[in-house]
Amino acid sequence: MVKERTVRISDLVGLVHGIYPPALADDWDNVGLQVGDPSAAVRRVLVCLDPTLAAVEQAAHREAQVVLSHHPLLLRPAKTIAPTDETGRILFSAIRRNVAIVAAHTNLDRARDGLNDWLAAALGLTETAPLCAGDGPALVKLVVFVPAGHEEAVAEALFAGGAGGIGAYDRCAFRVAGTGSFRPGAGTRPFVGSVGQTEEVAEVRLETILRQDQIGRVVPRLLKAHPYEEVAYDLYPLLNRAAHVGLGRIGRLSAALPLAEFAGRVKAALGAEAVRRVGDAQRPVRRVAVCGGSGASLIGDALRQGADVLVTGDVKYHDARRAEAEGLALVDAGHFATERLAVSPLAAALRQAAEGRGLELEFLEMEGEQDPFCAV
Repeated sequence: MVKERTVRISDLVGLVHGIYPPALADDWDNVGLQVGDPSAAVRRVLVCLDPTLAAVEQAAHREAQVVLSHHPLLLRPAKTIAPTDETGRILFSAIRRNVAIVAAHTNLDRARDGLNDWLAAALGLTETAPLCAGDGPALVKLVVFVPAGHEEAVAEALFAGGAGGIGAYDRCAFRVAGTGSFRPGAGTRPFVGSVGQTEEVAEVRLETILRQDQIGRVVPRLLKAHPYEEVAYDLYPLLNRAAHVGLGRIGRLSAALPLAEFAGRVKAALGAEAVRRVGDAQRPVRRVAVCGGSGASLIGDALRQGADVLVTGDVKYHDARRAEAEGLALVDAGHFATERLAVSPLAAALRQAAEGRGLELEFLEMEGEQDPFCAV
């Protein structure tokens, strides 16, 4: 009889970070575990946009042990923890109800198949690419020399640690055969050869790629899988960045639309109560930039990439004036509507990833989450 493995909150966090690496998050952001015991068991996860008191209560009612939200609860250091303000009340409620809180924020925004890809897809964009490219995580080339016949086991260990990912491809590596030489010193226990004698061994140069933040997970697996007592390996920092990641997306509509008609499409696609637009109603738009949440900071990037319109939320007056003056149309669909659409695909992505890892986890979507703004 096979004993069923207990899934821990740390396993869930590892699952989330495996798809949406924390290295993608902004320096000011706070992603990952916000509240809870990493060693506590988890079977059910409630996915939502905001870690509100209602989210914690619904999680407890639906027997979920974790609230996984897009927005962090603890974005800034807390000076006090008391049930006298909203954050304090949420913290007290979560702890009392044994509900942990985990956040995937700007790492979800930047990741491949993340929030901004889902936003672009909802608006019918094709040929999409990051709007603000080149801000992905630092990459590292790992090269290791393995005795012939052991390269498969070492490669599997590297891939299990997360190495070998290039875009939508995984298990990427290169191998070439050669001859390694060494002389074991006094006190060594060589896998091949004898102390004091120079040896030449058929070896394979195995190289792959990984993110810099994965080094601490990949290298220990390498050392454990490698048969040599002393492992010869190199880590080369790379100037290129991970492809297909970055803030925002830019793509094309199948056919140009007047701005007013396109704004109506945005409203319907996102289920927004209202949208605001900047630009002439009849202006044709086809090349579309998007950024969920507050994306007015990407106006310059949208202009540089030749966008006709930027779809985002939280546009301020002077940002609208700048876009108007520089010829960029805007559609402000609000923070909630441009991000709440991520809940369903996020739950689906994690459900698939959990199944792939053999983790018994159920992902629920929060019911009744509402935009705090109401159109009148």
